[in-house]
Amino acid sequence: MAGVKHVMAKYRLQTDNLGKQNQPSYKLQLENTRYAMLRKEVAEKTHELRKLRGEELEGLNLEELMKLEKLLEGKLSRVLRTKCEKSIKEIGALKKKEAQLMKENALLEQQTHVETNVLPQGHSSWAIANYSADPPQGYDSFDTSLKLGPPFPN
Repeated sequence: MAGVKHVMAKYRLQTDNLGKQNQPSYKLQLENTRYAMLRKEVAEKTHELRKLRGEELEGLNLEELMKLEKLLEGKLSRVLRTKCEKSIKEIGALKKKEAQLMKENALLEQQTHVETNVLPQGHSSWAIANYSADPPQGYDSFDTSLKLGPPFPN
């Protein structure tokens, strides 16, 4: 029923406005009212923001200044708490990375220690690996001598 009454009131307003061409329509009146309310709200929020920034403090009395101070202290404490939480998380991540790198470093030191104890001094691991490998089959059939200069006549 309320919907029907609303439609009827809207219809009456429209028919009344038909005779008065210079008056805005019902929809336009609603939009103008809404626009005025939003504009007022934006002005209030802008004024509040300026107070928070410290731009318009001259017109405030002592009570308003104390209220603003408490508000800012609350916001600052949230900022500090968030900063601490992020710092603690970052420190934890860095400690994990440190432990991982120390483990990898110990493993590499152990591998290096094993390699230096196994190899004869002055030989590289590549030379030892190639020297200790079994010669390929038919190795004795190859001529491995190097001859420099012109060939000698037989």
